[in-house]
Amino acid sequence: MRRVLSHGSFLRFYLLLGAALLMVFLIALGGRAFIEQVSREDYREALTALPMSLMTQQLADSTPRERQAKLAGWAEQLDMQLTLLPLEDASLSYFERARLERGKVLVATSPWRLQRRLPGQPWLLQADFPYWSERQWHATIEILGAWLSPLDGNERRERLGALEQGGWPLSLTDRPPAALSEAQRRQLDRGEVVTRLRGEQLSISFVYQLSDGSQWLEVGPAAGGSVLPLNLHLPLLMALMVVLALIIYLVMRSIESRMARLELAATRIASGRLETRVKVESGDFLGRLGMAFNGMANQVQSLLRGQQEMIRAVSHELRTPVARIRFAVQMVEDMTDQPAIRRQLQGIDTDIAELDELIDEILTYARLGGETVNGAELETSLVECRAMAERVIDSLSPLHEGLSITLAPGPDVELLAEPRYLQRALQNLVSNACRHGQSKVVIGLWDEPHLVRIDVEDDGPGIPADARADVFKPFARLDDSRARSSGGYGLGLSIVQKVMAGHGGSVTVDTSPSLGGARFTLLIPRRESPV
Repeated sequence: MRRVLSHGSFLRFYLLLGAALLMVFLIALGGRAFIEQVSREDYREALTALPMSLMTQQLADSTPRERQAKLAGWAEQLDMQLTLLPLEDASLSYFERARLERGKVLVATSPWRLQRRLPGQPWLLQADFPYWSERQWHATIEILGAWLSPLDGNERRERLGALEQGGWPLSLTDRPPAALSEAQRRQLDRGEVVTRLRGEQLSISFVYQLSDGSQWLEVGPAAGGSVLPLNLHLPLLMALMVVLALIIYLVMRSIESRMARLELAATRIASGRLETRVKVESGDFLGRLGMAFNGMANQVQSLLRGQQEMIRAVSHELRTPVARIRFAVQMVEDMTDQPAIRRQLQGIDTDIAELDELIDEILTYARLGGETVNGAELETSLVECRAMAERVIDSLSPLHEGLSITLAPGPDVELLAEPRYLQRALQNLVSNACRHGQSKVVIGLWDEPHLVRIDVEDDGPGIPADARADVFKPFARLDDSRARSSGGYGLGLSIVQKVMAGHGGSVTVDTSPSLGGARFTLLIPRRESPV
């Protein structure tokens, strides 16, 4: 059932991603259609800007009677129905009025209707006709030529500059354009408009000779409007990339953030904080992964708690029979004077002392395990490390008279730590070095910027490189030299590691560069002083 749900979650995720990509595709199609529509409207406006600008410019400079005459003549010449309307009587939307205020041409098709406001006047010129043909273009050029012919060269250029040319560039030349055929030259001499098609895209231009024959008017070329301009292609492509990148980023950010929380929780649990749990926000596959993770953490925490409670209970229960055995041994020892029996009783008492010490080690290990695993903060205070090391030396030197236990010279080092546990860790390391050292044990203190380092070195046989990771395991013994006959129960170094974990530090082992034996190093990070 879990497996089916997992596959279903992946399927829903990919369906969601596919739907998002489909939405992006549809948005792209709609955006392209919209841009194409705007491009077509701009193209139509550019083509119709010249005739409408020409007529509105002349009407704005005319009297009312002249306007009627010009409208009638242009309507016949252009084959259009031309109407001059008051601007307030026209049924226009807000956006259409705004475009007219900016001097734009309103273009409607099927049938065609063109509207443009007279410059500076509240009048609207409206042209209605069924379709565009070559007649309208030729008539527009003829009207433009008739408007320019009575003027001299400078005035003609000023009038051309005042016109809204749109998609029809206007130019006056003192000689006819090159590459005209004889038939086209005869057309110009007869006062007709010549249509020219040039280039691969068949751009259209018109040539007209002014009535005085001194100059030629060239209109165009105007290219076709079917190709989407580059300045519209680029925004469309950029918009698609931004939308697609945003969708992928949002999806991946959600997955990455939830996976990062899982990683953080796993790291905290690996460091011993088994109370850490993952916040489950949904029922998808990542949510179920979080629930499985929390279940695993609960199970591990429950097992470790049960194990620690059992160790504590067993250790405490062992103390009672051990005490009774010791009391019985003392009573038997008081009741007999035979040397052989007293020697046996002394051996039993020694074994009882070792058993009592072992129980104490087990209780310490279990207590440290509970504190570090459950994430409880140690009660720290300021520890003078040199004084602590001297106390350890004073307590162990009488037990190892054949060894030289020394503290290397150096500065006084102070550190925030749990004093009892830190001294216990150092004492365990020095005891271990005394058991395996031959003649010398050296303690070194190093004050570094972010941590304090404590080295314990001996001149014993050392620890092989492939066995160094095993020495910190509970009850681990590397060889016969670490049997009970040499002292120790395999818990001392494990306790050291637990103490360092509780302080956020670590313990390592390598070879002593000066003595040749083992070198154990405690790395304790500095903490801020509590307020």
